[in-house]
Amino acid sequence: MNRSLAALLLPLALLAAGCTATAEESTPSEPRKNTRPSPFAACAALTASPASAAPTGATPSAPGAAAPGGSGRATLPELTLPCFTGGDPVDLRAVRGPAVVNLWASWCPPCRKELPVFQRLSERAADRLQVVGVNTRDGRDAAQSIGEDFGIRFPVLFDQGESLRRGLNRNAIPLTVFVDADGRVRHVDTSGALDDARLAELVREHLGLAVPG
Repeated sequence: MNRSLAALLLPLALLAAGCTATAEESTPSEPRKNTRPSPFAACAALTASPASAAPTGATPSAPGAAAPGGSGRATLPELTLPCFTGGDPVDLRAVRGPAVVNLWASWCPPCRKELPVFQRLSERAADRLQVVGVNTRDGRDAAQSIGEDFGIRFPVLFDQGESLRRGLNRNAIPLTVFVDADGRVRHVDTSGALDDARLAELVREHLGLAVPG
């Protein structure tokens, strides 16, 4: 009789132990931290003026004037966006020009095509020009993978809600904004994937800077 009772109690004890383990395993835990180092640079330098020579070809816009290229804005929209690598959020109007701001996403083929072009620009004109990426309507993992694959090292802001694109009243990406040393938008380019020659031409035309080849 004792053996029969023990045989009945053992499965019940195991069942109880299993329910406890399952309950403990199903308890929500803290989000897993991303331990992969970001390929992108930190954003702290974006509010510091590059040691640039004075522009030689661009004429500053008058206060309140609409920017060339049909942007309809004299300055960037009043937005604060998080930096991809963390740290303090960045006020776009505090970004020191001259600067080239490129909106991109990992799911956009023309964006992927031109990202290495912007990386080369950031290397060739590092002491005279800021190159800023704004990753828009994208996932962090996908964006980081693209950055790793293409060796993108300039600072990138994260704009999942497309606030900047909507603030510029544009419907498509890639989209590149040229901002002069006074913080004024000189041109908004939506012509598609830019190559090295075309990007250098736009920088020279709208920011007055010659980019070495």
